[in-house]
Amino acid sequence: MTITLIADALVASLLVATIITCYVLSKRIERLKADEGAMRQTIGALISATDTAERAIAGLKLTLGDCDRTLAERLRTAERYAADLAAQVEAGQDVMDRITQIVSAATLVAPKTADAVPEIAEEPTVSRLTNAAHAAAAIRARAAKRLEGQAA
Repeated sequence: MTITLIADALVASLLVATIITCYVLSKRIERLKADEGAMRQTIGALISATDTAERAIAGLKLTLGDCDRTLAERLRTAERYAADLAAQVEAGQDVMDRITQIVSAATLVAPKTADAVPEIAEEPTVSRLTNAAHAAAAIRARAAKRLEGQAA
């Protein structure tokens, strides 16, 4: 009878261990199911965020295309303005060269003092060319004074 009692005690302790193990495993399964729900929520949030990011990227691509077109248009406009300015500068340089030639010719015709600015003659016998030469010389003198003032 002692052997049966010992065998019964052993079976009872094994049953208690099995019950405890089943309880622990049940709790682990519950946690895994709870983690599965949280994982599903996390995956859903990631999918939603990915969709939002893809839409934002598409919008950014459209904005980039618009910016590229606008920038290209502005660059073409700037190039046109630069070409116009270059042509105007060249025309201004041609005018200055002609004025320099006129002043040089006027200097040979009517020499002037170093500080005096030539006056336009009032006499009817003086030709219009001489008056133009005196005016060009006056403009040249003023321009030279301005350039000296800027250089200083």
